[in-house]
Amino acid sequence: MEFEFEALPWQIIFGNGALKRLPSELDKHGLSRALVLSTLEQRHHADIVADLIEQRCAGIFDQAVMHVPIETVSAAQVVAKSLDVDCTVSIGGGSTTGLGKALALKSDLPNIAIPTTYAGSEMTNVWGITQDGRKTTGRDHKVLPTFTIYDPELTLQLPAFISGPSGINAMAQAVVNATSPRPNPIISALALDGIRALATSLPTVVKQPNNLDARNQALHGACLCGAALGAGITSLHHRLCHTLGGSFNTSHADTHAILLAYSVEYNQAAVPAGTQRVAEALGVKDAARGIFDLLHKVSDKTNLQQLGLKEGDLDKAADIATEKACNNAVEVTRDKVRELFFNAYHGNGPGGRKF
Repeated sequence: MEFEFEALPWQIIFGNGALKRLPSELDKHGLSRALVLSTLEQRHHADIVADLIEQRCAGIFDQAVMHVPIETVSAAQVVAKSLDVDCTVSIGGGSTTGLGKALALKSDLPNIAIPTTYAGSEMTNVWGITQDGRKTTGRDHKVLPTFTIYDPELTLQLPAFISGPSGINAMAQAVVNATSPRPNPIISALALDGIRALATSLPTVVKQPNNLDARNQALHGACLCGAALGAGITSLHHRLCHTLGGSFNTSHADTHAILLAYSVEYNQAAVPAGTQRVAEALGVKDAARGIFDLLHKVSDKTNLQQLGLKEGDLDKAADIATEKACNNAVEVTRDKVRELFFNAYHGNGPGGRKF
């Protein structure tokens, strides 16, 4: 066995009520003028944070949106500069965390992440910004949060229609790494534990949203899955999701959740051992079918039509997704990607079968 592993400089504070530690952690890191970031829908969480950190809050920017448009980044930069802030505190899901990363990248602002969904992106050094209908991504250690606070109590109000897809979105980060052509045993361990935790907890989270034990397990699973991607790789699945999100503005978590089974199926013949390990972590015999079935248990959105995509968009999407070479276990061709999008658009099961 040969492998290399470089751990990212994670600092994680996890536990019920952990949000209360934010003021002391800011003080510990010498940060005293924070710009609190949120979406407009989660402004109430931003207000809670602002009240908690008192004079350490320089202001609130509540305009975070999906896919991190460059216009939003620029507007936030103007606010940050006018308030002379020394860090950002992102509370919310992947949209808000993504904005915090973009400000770290563009303005060298330390960012603190407080996830309220199961995005997992707070554990990665991956950033993404959308401009002119294209989503550009990259890796840079400076976008990694200075520290991350996981407080499962903050996820109790997360509705089922977000919880389910959000969890499968996190799972996708692990699946990609557990099925790598050159698997890393440390990353695989993180990935498989994360998949197992989410597969076990998500159905309960959706059916019993006030079950704090299940919320703990799901948030823990998302953390592990994000860590697998942070120390690992991306491949075809993320290329497809960024194509649909950046060029067609589809919902980020729902797009990941819908496409994951098809991405697994696309690669499974080339990585049978890894795919089987994913199936075992899911507690099923067939990984692609297991993910497809899990999606139907935890989400009402199970095909691309429900995300506003038109069948006429599929050709353009396939063209964009295959414009550049992609790191993937199987050769990525325009025709195969077009077929994958077709099946996902119609909600066909693995193998193109209609269910």
